Amino acid sequence: MARTSTKSKTNEILLRDLIIIAVVVILIAGIYLFASKTTNAIGFPLDDSWIHQTYARNFALHGEWAFRSGIPSAGSTSPLWSALLALGFLLRLSPYIWTYFLGALTLFALAVLCEWTVRKLINSYRPRFPWVGIFIALEWHLVWAAMSGMETLLHGLILTTVLVLLMTKSPRYLPIGLLVGLSVWIRPDGLTLLGPALMTIFLVEEDTRAKLKALMRYFIGFSSLFLFYLLFNLAVGGTPMPNTFYAKQAEYVNWQSLSIFTRLWQMSLQLLVGPSLVLLPGIIGWGIKSVREKMWGSLAALIWVVGYFGVYISRLPVYQHGRYIMPAMPIFFLFGLLAFAEFDHNKMFKRYHWIGQVVWRASIVMLTIAFIFLGAKSYSQDVAVIESEMVVTAKWAAENLPPDALIAAHDIGALGYFDNHELIDLAGLISPDVIPIIRNEPRLADYLNQHGADYLIAFPDFYPKLTEFAETVFVTNSAITLQFSQKNMVIYRWESP
Repeated sequence: MARTSTKSKTNEILLRDLIIIAVVVILIAGIYLFASKTTNAIGFPLDDSWIHQTYARNFALHGEWAFRSGIPSAGSTSPLWSALLALGFLLRLSPYIWTYFLGALTLFALAVLCEWTVRKLINSYRPRFPWVGIFIALEWHLVWAAMSGMETLLHGLILTTVLVLLMTKSPRYLPIGLLVGLSVWIRPDGLTLLGPALMTIFLVEEDTRAKLKALMRYFIGFSSLFLFYLLFNLAVGGTPMPNTFYAKQAEYVNWQSLSIFTRLWQMSLQLLVGPSLVLLPGIIGWGIKSVREKMWGSLAALIWVVGYFGVYISRLPVYQHGRYIMPAMPIFFLFGLLAFAEFDHNKMFKRYHWIGQVVWRASIVMLTIAFIFLGAKSYSQDVAVIESEMVVTAKWAAENLPPDALIAAHDIGALGYFDNHELIDLAGLISPDVIPIIRNEPRLADYLNQHGADYLIAFPDFYPKLTEFAETVFVTNSAITLQFSQKNMVIYRWESP
């Protein structure tokens, strides 16, 4: 890429570039699904994915926003994602084909967006192959998110789009406001985009009149969608935010008591496992450049990333490959890619510059290739656990438990999709009255007794007191879970004292 002969004559994205990125996305999606199939079965790596599928199915087939038909609830974190999934049921392509298609399409759009951004901001970036887009398409966190059945990557795409518009000095504040409002329909934390947008308006617009005009357009766009979001949640759940917004924070109160250094370390392990580690010097370098050259849009985006990571590690654990911080990963990686694209064409080290180019390029290529397979393996194992534990348990309950049984469970996704029993949701998503006592086992026991629960479905380690003396009815005996030194999911008979 350093020689003129290997460069494209233009830094515009050509049809050939789009085709290359599309082929890469199709191939990597195929690799992940093939690994999943050969490990255990096609499925999703999170039980929460089945929550979205359940809402989507009920919305498509019955016109209800409900987890259990006839009972409206605000248990879906992402109304927009569930609504998009509902199209798959109307087209009879769900739960799998349509969901994977949406994930792959989102990954493609994100890769193209990042490729366009680097070409827009780095004039010297005129590659023969769109390697920035290829990197994004192959980055294993993002592929995992694309194939997860969750809204994670779509949220990342909207967040990245807004921040890129600010970085490229787009004056279109009405569309930016609309995108910020739209982001909240995907996840409530889209509200955090208010900060960088306002910062950019105040620092970029030249005079008071221009600032006020930009603010008016921005808030018209934002409020036109956000107000409907608040009304929607109030109508179906009685609160301005979905139940998950409150339940997750209550459930992980123990995480919030950990040392901040412990939480930062765990986040770093999740974030920097993979080729992103090599981008870290570039990310730091792009931050320094943004400050020195007063690139207010980039600086606002950088501050947002730091704040986003900070908010999440203060409230929620960074487990499952850091899935809660995945929406911020694309813009985080993009900073490093911008710095690398600029470094690749300058002469920082003069005649020895080629050494740095070779080392950086080789490191990125080797780690990216390695994590194609490591990421696919991790994804397939995650899917295998969900399929052999949650899905197997849900199907067994549907076939073997009495039709009028009341089941209490923490993981309700697969149960909601494959089983029709009445549920008590111990995670509080569709049973919001559980949220205040979500980690208090004695009070949960009283709650189950008061509501007449017949069965409890849980991993023994998650509720050691609730399950200590309960009678075992069914155990999955999944060898896959046991390989990770974890206990199998169990169905217990719940009997009031």
